[in-house]
Amino acid sequence: MDTLDALILGIVQGLAEYLPISSSGHLEIFREILGLDLSGADSLQFDVMLHVATVLSTIVILWREFLPLCKSFFTFRRDSNFWYVCKILVSCIPIGIVGVCFKDTIETFFGQELTLVGCCLLVTAALLTFSYYFRTRPLDESRLTGGAYQPRDITFVDAFVIGCAQAVAVLPGLSRSGTTIATGILIGDKREQVAQFSFLMVIIPILGEALLDLKDMFAVDTINAAAGVPEAPIGFVPIIVGFLASFIVGCLACKWMLSIVKKGKLVWFAVYCLIVGLICIAKGYNLF
Repeated sequence: MDTLDALILGIVQGLAEYLPISSSGHLEIFREILGLDLSGADSLQFDVMLHVATVLSTIVILWREFLPLCKSFFTFRRDSNFWYVCKILVSCIPIGIVGVCFKDTIETFFGQELTLVGCCLLVTAALLTFSYYFRTRPLDESRLTGGAYQPRDITFVDAFVIGCAQAVAVLPGLSRSGTTIATGILIGDKREQVAQFSFLMVIIPILGEALLDLKDMFAVDTINAAAGVPEAPIGFVPIIVGFLASFIVGCLACKWMLSIVKKGKLVWFAVYCLIVGLICIAKGYNLF
């Protein structure tokens, strides 16, 4: 991988992490376009570094919300911000279980042909479409005002359900933001709250995964250096370039996506995922 390849992948990650089109799926697509041949582990490690960049962009864009959350939680203030962080922690339970128990299995899905990516993009398109046209009816009639459906604030149960959606979205092509936001809307939560919660809930698992990967990479590099094994195909400079591109573009995409969700225009991304998904499946079956 050269510097230009890393720049392109960083831009793709920065855009696709926040737009509901699957960053992991689009990284796989662009690797195919650029002719990059990386093993599943190498591919996943580079992706994690790009995801760390977009996590940092989330903190930068949402710092007014992020800092009070940290202050309340670490000082045990027990206010609404404290319980909001507790909901985020609850949402991390499913992805934590998947990461600990199925990490090796997940790595095998990366660096493969595009058929799986295409199928997952079709699932993303279906979720976005369903969340746009479907409105969950409340069980509590007090949430009905003049016959109109009133979305609720995110509960602990909602947080866990959204966390389960995030855990499933580790598959390349299944958009994490799209899946979690669509799930939140489908179970009746407020759009603007779901979008913000979706972007904040990924911070802990991504940073945790990054720390574990860095530890493993240093251990492997030490062993390989002692054994005289050549370095990994991804150099230091491409990683830095990809990281910076992902961070800068991610800052712009995060603000854009928050505005889009409030306006309820996610269905147009469903059309995009449908088209790209069908192209990926056709490519996977060598139809062109």
